[in-house]
Amino acid sequence: MDVRLRRVYEPASSDDGKRILVDRVWPRGLSKDKARLDEWEKDVAPSTELRKWYGHDADRFEEFTRRYGAELAEPERASAFGRLRELAGQGTVTLLTATRDVDHSQAAVLAARLRDSG
Repeated sequence: MDVRLRRVYEPASSDDGKRILVDRVWPRGLSKDKARLDEWEKDVAPSTELRKWYGHDADRFEEFTRRYGAELAEPERASAFGRLRELAGQGTVTLLTATRDVDHSQAAVLAARLRDSG
């Protein structure tokens, strides 16, 4: 599977494939036109409680990944993840997030899971 990561604030690229926002909250200061999204899978995002606990602290990323993995087993998130898997099986997908540190984000966790499941 060709799964890519990118900040939603970066300009879209012709090789992005399907552009999918995986944040629960709409990115601050970004218009829907400028985002150029194909999908917004907010149901796959981590819970507000987990997101606040994590606080994008890279030292907590391993534990965040474990806790988020447990959340992804919940029916609503599992269904949304299945939709991501389906889209990734059809061609290139780019998971988008507003997070500054993309490598330590829920998008990175999702990309790794998609690659492992493909």
